[in-house]
Amino acid sequence: MKQTSKKKKSLSECIDKFSYYIMLFPGFILIFIFGYIPIAGIILAFKNYSAPKGILGSKWCGLDNFRAFFRTPDMWAITRNTICYNLVFIFTGILFAVVLALLFNELRKGTMNKVYQTIGMMPYFLSYVIVAYLVYSFLGSTYGVMNKTVLPFLGMDPINWYAESKYWPIILFVVKNWKGIGYSSVVYLAAIAGINQEFYEAARIDGANRFQQAFYITIPCLKTIISIQLIMSMGGLFGGDFGLFYLVSMNQGPLFSTTNVLPTYIYRSMDKVGFATAAGLYASLIGFILVLISNSIVKKLEPENSLF
Repeated sequence: MKQTSKKKKSLSECIDKFSYYIMLFPGFILIFIFGYIPIAGIILAFKNYSAPKGILGSKWCGLDNFRAFFRTPDMWAITRNTICYNLVFIFTGILFAVVLALLFNELRKGTMNKVYQTIGMMPYFLSYVIVAYLVYSFLGSTYGVMNKTVLPFLGMDPINWYAESKYWPIILFVVKNWKGIGYSSVVYLAAIAGINQEFYEAARIDGANRFQQAFYITIPCLKTIISIQLIMSMGGLFGGDFGLFYLVSMNQGPLFSTTNVLPTYIYRSMDKVGFATAAGLYASLIGFILVLISNSIVKKLEPENSLF
């Protein structure tokens, strides 16, 4: 009888939540089609792909594609660029997003609060094609704002930005954070909204100012979401924002020493399908391992803050 009642209860719960399952179904289908079905394509990393023969008809080559990738002269420079950029983007992105969320939280509720949040989020929804031309309008050699107005005003000679690689780590850093932190701050702003207000009331009674409330209450309450964001970000450490590195830099050859990362390298190697697949699989496996390692570290230090 108890089992029958439990089954009826679970069935009634499923019926009650049926509308939610219907809403999830399109997302599930998209993830299955674009996230799981392509996994079968990793066999190309172990094949000498030939278009006339197809994927299944191409000859197996073992680990030859991986050997060719690791013997590539630029492999270590590309890996270094990928890791260094992403480490900087991950930690500064979290830092700036948390600070921006704290600032938004300090604004009084009203029209200006919504205006500032909208302005902060708008760059996230811009395509990198548009962002690339916005950057070009600033850095263009002939009509760019920097060379046409700013540098002459400062008494400096014009700079050929798209031929000088030394400037691009800073340029990419600025563009990445300008585009992303507004949207990322919404996650932390939502977490801040869920903090019990009694904590702040008790702090105010004890004489804590706004900065002390943020430092001793808000930030500690964000540790869980920050840990989860950090763990998830580590999975993309060997990935990269393709549009940022390929489109914003206009795919200029003189900039490859500082803008060439694994995603752009893989894209430029697509004429060698097996080789490019091996490079992509290498990045995915390292990302998966880093997620496990970072989650284990967080679980050991703060078990309640781990992702799984």
